[in-house]
Amino acid sequence: MLRKRTKNLGGTFDFDNWSQKLENLKQESTNPEFWNDNQNAQSVLRKISRIEKNIALWEDLDRRNNDMEILFEFAETGEIQVTELNDELEAYKNIIDDIEIKLILGKPEDEHNAIVSIHPGAGGTESQDWAQMLFRMYKRWVEKEELKFEIIDFQPGDEAGIKDVTFEIKGDYAFGLIKGEAGVHRMVRLSPFDTNNRRHTSFASVFVYPAADQDISIEINSTDLRIDTYRASGAGGQHVNKTDSAVRITHIPTGIVSQCQNERSQHKNKNQAMKILKARLYQLELEREKEKNKELEDQKMDIGWGSQIRSYVFHPYQMVKDHRTKEENGNTQSVMDGNLNSFIRSYLLNTIKINETKQ
Repeated sequence: MLRKRTKNLGGTFDFDNWSQKLENLKQESTNPEFWNDNQNAQSVLRKISRIEKNIALWEDLDRRNNDMEILFEFAETGEIQVTELNDELEAYKNIIDDIEIKLILGKPEDEHNAIVSIHPGAGGTESQDWAQMLFRMYKRWVEKEELKFEIIDFQPGDEAGIKDVTFEIKGDYAFGLIKGEAGVHRMVRLSPFDTNNRRHTSFASVFVYPAADQDISIEINSTDLRIDTYRASGAGGQHVNKTDSAVRITHIPTGIVSQCQNERSQHKNKNQAMKILKARLYQLELEREKEKNKELEDQKMDIGWGSQIRSYVFHPYQMVKDHRTKEENGNTQSVMDGNLNSFIRSYLLNTIKINETKQ
């Protein structure tokens, strides 16, 4: 069994330390007053689940490592088929890849849920349709990773696509995995909205923030907030354009604005807008503490030429290319169907290389 402290790629997994943490958390959960604070109880249970999964992953790696040694011995004597050996090697590699990513995601905020916003660039219906395509892409990725998906705010386009969408991705390491998607995404295709079938280039910007949970204290003075209400806009419905249910919150000291009109009641919209605001303030504080303000500014680049992090070309050829890592995939439809892990992995590995170069 694995019992040693293992360090690689900027992360550390101390088996004995994690086992002790797990034992302490389980002891805490047996306290008769444990459920008096429901939010804290849920947080503790999530931590227990996360640690148990990590330990199980390392134990599985250890078991498969021993199995592989035996299988190679059998292969030398011809007692097993090559295809069987290849299948086991692929499963072994997948576990190593999973652990490698977990080692990289060593920052506290990496374990949090993620709040993602997508904004179309200039271009009207064409850009709004591209924003919706990205929205679908991330939703499919969430499904493949067996994470959870919750829409916070959704504003449909006038003709097609979306004007703005904000959603939360819930699950272990959600923010750590998706954080590299922040930036401008560029698409080139033959536009279905152009009667002359000309090629169009569209842009959309993706913002990613770590959700601030009950373990994180984000102090917000009510005097620092300006709260505006307005009538929700949309395709229709009983509550649309009849009451001032939509809420916009401005944090005056930072100028950060969050809004929500997706819920039926003003109270629920205010709660969701506050969740977005806390996430953005949490991200801002992380950047200040780590003196990485440039990273935050990179997310705020103009949604246009020369600022994109990734290009999706549908015509005249098929190619998705990340301009930061040079990762490419010639199957554009596969990427749009949520197969993003090669881009996520290359971004995380590239980040480690950059940090090592700076040290």
